[in-house]
Amino acid sequence: MNFLPSLRVLIGVFVFIISCSAFAQLTIDVIGGGQDRIPITIVPFSKEKNFGEASKIIASDLELSGLFKIKKLPENSSSPARFQQINFPYWREEGAENLVIGEMNNLENGKYRVRFRLVDLLKKKQVLGASFEFKPTQIRQAAHRIADLIYEKLTGDIGVFSTKICYVVKKGKVFEIQVADADGFNNKVVHRYSEPVISPRWSPDGKKIAYVSFEEKKPIVYILDIYRGKRKVLASFEGSNSAPAWAPDSKSLAITLTKDGVSQIYSIRSDGKGLRQITRNQSIDTEPNFSPDGKYILFTSDRAGGPQIYQMRSDGRGKAKRLTFEGRYNVSPRYSPDGESFVFIHRSSGQFNVATQDLSSGVVQILTSGDMDHSPTFAPNGKIILYATEIGKKGRGILAAVSSDGRIKRRYSIRKGDVREPAWGPILTK
Repeated sequence: MNFLPSLRVLIGVFVFIISCSAFAQLTIDVIGGGQDRIPITIVPFSKEKNFGEASKIIASDLELSGLFKIKKLPENSSSPARFQQINFPYWREEGAENLVIGEMNNLENGKYRVRFRLVDLLKKKQVLGASFEFKPTQIRQAAHRIADLIYEKLTGDIGVFSTKICYVVKKGKVFEIQVADADGFNNKVVHRYSEPVISPRWSPDGKKIAYVSFEEKKPIVYILDIYRGKRKVLASFEGSNSAPAWAPDSKSLAITLTKDGVSQIYSIRSDGKGLRQITRNQSIDTEPNFSPDGKYILFTSDRAGGPQIYQMRSDGRGKAKRLTFEGRYNVSPRYSPDGESFVFIHRSSGQFNVATQDLSSGVVQILTSGDMDHSPTFAPNGKIILYATEIGKKGRGILAAVSSDGRIKRRYSIRKGDVREPAWGPILTK
């Protein structure tokens, strides 16, 4: 029994490449926003046109979150760069409440410096400020970091604008794994092949991607070091090798193997050694996912007659507990970053939609209304769920996102190719 759409096997040659393409860059459209959005005005930073317009990137990040209302600047408005230059009566008369100002400068070491301030105009008080040094090629990273800090200050949640996403793009007979910033820019091809590649999964340290390739005419699990450009085989046992899932410490993974005739879940070290079986039954078990503390796994199994979601200890001890009971088809579980709920794909009335379920209460919430949604993945702050879906009569693949409360929606698309199998990368602390 196959829970996921099948992919046609193609003939080709492996090519490893790192590149960017304007045609493959993701563009994002917000199609639903949150209520009571936070008003914020972002003034162009002093001298920023010489380095890259950081203020526009910050505004775009905050607007795409769906939680902020970007106030347009009035014509011929002043552009203060420092707190002492702010004309408070003027900005209050314009209806501004939160003001972001800043300046950019060259440094003697060849780097740039950006300073910014977030000012509460009602209290006439600076509530946030910081200074960053960055290389000329890092303007977007610096702007994303500023957007993260502003988001965190005004919402109380962790910002994820500085994170990465990865996904599979199918263009004709070629399959690519691409990595991009969370806003779709700076996309890079990290793997290209003319056989299907599926299931890319970030390591928790953000350095590697595990994925499944059909280049040997069977599914094999590989690990790709995205910074060194090197890859290695993780699992190439007899039968199918699929569905890699990293343990929180990045030292081991859970995978699905059929080497003994039936699909079961195993644990394996990231060096390809130490194989250990986790599930043991005559039903199909697949799609493992570790809890944030690594003590449990979620997985999909048909042991009840149809695909449902179960939870068990990651060391294989004890019995599996069935979690889903609404509907006959529930697959692709992923824990939320706080471990209190999980996202999955629920089928109802012929539609495949993104849903969440609270682990304590069992309450299910359907978040999307597409016909063919799949591959959900949480942002590392748990506030946004990225997933794949299809549009148009031909079912062209795009990515979409929905907030964990269902209020905010957006779509990611590219000019050419089908986009599938997204995975949201971790927050990097170093």
